[in-house]
Amino acid sequence: MFIGRGKWIGVVLAAGAAVLASAFAPALAHPHVFVAVKSVIVFAPDGRVTGVRHSWTFDDMYSAFALQGLGGRAGKPSQQELHALAKVNVEQLEETGYFTFVRAGGQKIGFGPATEYRTTVDAKNILTLHFLAPLKEPASAGRAFTMQVYDPTYYVAFDLEKTNPVTMASAPAGCSLNIIQPAPLAAEYQTQLNDSAGTNISPGPEFGIKLAARVVVACP
Repeated sequence: MFIGRGKWIGVVLAAGAAVLASAFAPALAHPHVFVAVKSVIVFAPDGRVTGVRHSWTFDDMYSAFALQGLGGRAGKPSQQELHALAKVNVEQLEETGYFTFVRAGGQKIGFGPATEYRTTVDAKNILTLHFLAPLKEPASAGRAFTMQVYDPTYYVAFDLEKTNPVTMASAPAGCSLNIIQPAPLAAEYQTQLNDSAGTNISPGPEFGIKLAARVVVACP
């Protein structure tokens, strides 16, 4: 029972929250799920980037939905339940590339299966999904390594955490990291977004990138 519902939760994220939208349409505006992102760019000893370690903290409504029915009478999910929840989510999210778009030297790079996955729940029952998304091939940051996290259809709204949202682990000396915030929406795109509010209609198939910050890592 839990695994089946967990797979549904994974599909919600991986497919742009379409199932969640249809189930809760009267109560939700667009977008339907909000995620605060904290990321670590992981380097190997040879100075190349090997992956991105994510921590995604969900909004209170989605957290309540995802945790509904877990924990039994105690009302607190067990570690086994939380592990199963993480597993089904990262498995479903793999086909989306974990909503994470990276380039090295201008070339797109894909991801392999996530590792080190787990979910945690804080005192306010807010859910966070942690996982390492390994690059299919290690990448050099010598010609700039860039990363953006977004849902193209904007069913899921990803925003970087306000404090130290992106850091580097084991980066070579001299590497720099900068976060470039998106430009304000042009009037026509703001109208598209406003028109989609309170509906289950995406403001556009590639709308999410317009609101996504860009992380740029450059190494000597």
